[in-house]
Amino acid sequence: MNYATIINGMKRFGSTEKDICVHGIGIPPEQVHENVILAPWWEPSSLPDLGKAEYLSESDFSAVKVWNIVADKAKITYIKTGIGAPVLMDAMLSLGVTKCQKVIFIGSAGSLDEKIGIGDIVIPEFSICGDGASRYIATDNLKNDYWGEKVYPDFELLSTIKSITGSVCEQNNVKWHLGRNFSIDTIVAQFAHIDTILNMNCNVIEMETAAAFRAAKIANISIAAIFSVSDNTITKKSLISGRTDQEMNYRRFVRRNLFPKIILKTFL
Repeated sequence: MNYATIINGMKRFGSTEKDICVHGIGIPPEQVHENVILAPWWEPSSLPDLGKAEYLSESDFSAVKVWNIVADKAKITYIKTGIGAPVLMDAMLSLGVTKCQKVIFIGSAGSLDEKIGIGDIVIPEFSICGDGASRYIATDNLKNDYWGEKVYPDFELLSTIKSITGSVCEQNNVKWHLGRNFSIDTIVAQFAHIDTILNMNCNVIEMETAAAFRAAKIANISIAAIFSVSDNTITKKSLISGRTDQEMNYRRFVRRNLFPKIILKTFL
């Protein structure tokens, strides 16, 4: 599927490009900067060193909120989308009618490797489609199923973020890893499928980036992702139980102090 097909489908039923953006992210296209952060859950207050954040609006979906941030010479639009592939994918597709050129996805991921600890940074090299939302834009024919297909970030942006992350983590004695990610639609039911996901050679799991990577490619926008490891299923430290205060404090430290450095160095 291409982007024109998606936009023309909406126009056919009475929507304009401005309508698409306002409905999808809550602001008109001209307010969106070239550099965008997409975050399912975190708000700018979680990363105060990014710069001064000006709250703009929320969309028709109350979970979707938008800020514009000024930091040194960088101007960044920050969009909190809410958790899950459907809302994030719609926000990503809405950016196609704006001047957005580059997106950094930031969010949490679960580790499927005992060597990847809570609070560590992971840069995914690909995400495997285990969600339903991205199937709607994988093909014009809904009868075709792309479950299990690898979806990739932009190679150039990925390379830049890997280089910057390596340098920042080395300076701060923080571990980082390359991720082979599986994007899933459920937290509770994922545990029954862990063996299958491990057999696909995945070392992390989350919910949005397969859809985000696919939507960005369709919208002709560069995208890459930075994960903060929130839990580790293999060591029985899940989102539901088992994590220590020390691990969570380390995670908050890395998110608060290292993520802004990596993001700003990438956008500047």
